Amino acid sequence: MMHPPDWFAHDVSRETLDKLSAYHDLLIKWTGKINLIAKSTIDDAAHRHIWDSAQVYQPVAGKWADLGSGGGLPGVVVAILAAGQGDAINMTLVESDQRKATFLRTCARTLDVPMTVIAQRIEQAEPQGADVISARALATLSDLLGHSQRHIAPSGTAVFMKGGKWASEMEEARKNWRFSYDVTASKTNPDAAILRIRDIERA
Repeated sequence: MMHPPDWFAHDVSRETLDKLSAYHDLLIKWTGKINLIAKSTIDDAAHRHIWDSAQVYQPVAGKWADLGSGGGLPGVVVAILAAGQGDAINMTLVESDQRKATFLRTCARTLDVPMTVIAQRIEQAEPQGADVISARALATLSDLLGHSQRHIAPSGTAVFMKGGKWASEMEEARKNWRFSYDVTASKTNPDAAILRIRDIERA
């Protein structure tokens, strides 16, 4: 049974925890076939991947696009939490790898959580006009801003989960981009951060 960590600020129902547990099991099972998460993290997948991803959940009534969704981190986790909270969220997962897209569709069907999967490259997919864009372990911040500019609504927010080099990536990105941002320290990795970025435009 999945248990939320003490720092997680939202109430989580038993049904939602059951779906997160079922997703965890799917993630582990499919990682044996395709590379969804590093095999070295399997034993700690709940903490390293699921609750790590849960940090970016926020109540949203609108469209959320998860870019390069891979194994559904954070997109599937957010969709499960949003469904449990009764949020009117429209979750779209963009993933070009056809095998991973198949996994994501399996998650939507098995977990009975509404999600749309677009099996195309981010730069080729139809612009999403999303209120929230998310990405985890996908690309440099400069590249993420380029991807986001195509898919974000004018008033939207990009939420990026970045590792220990986030500050240097931020410095590099500001050479070519203008944006406003907030930084939140990660609850699961003291070196990592969650960047919330708005008003993206080329410098």
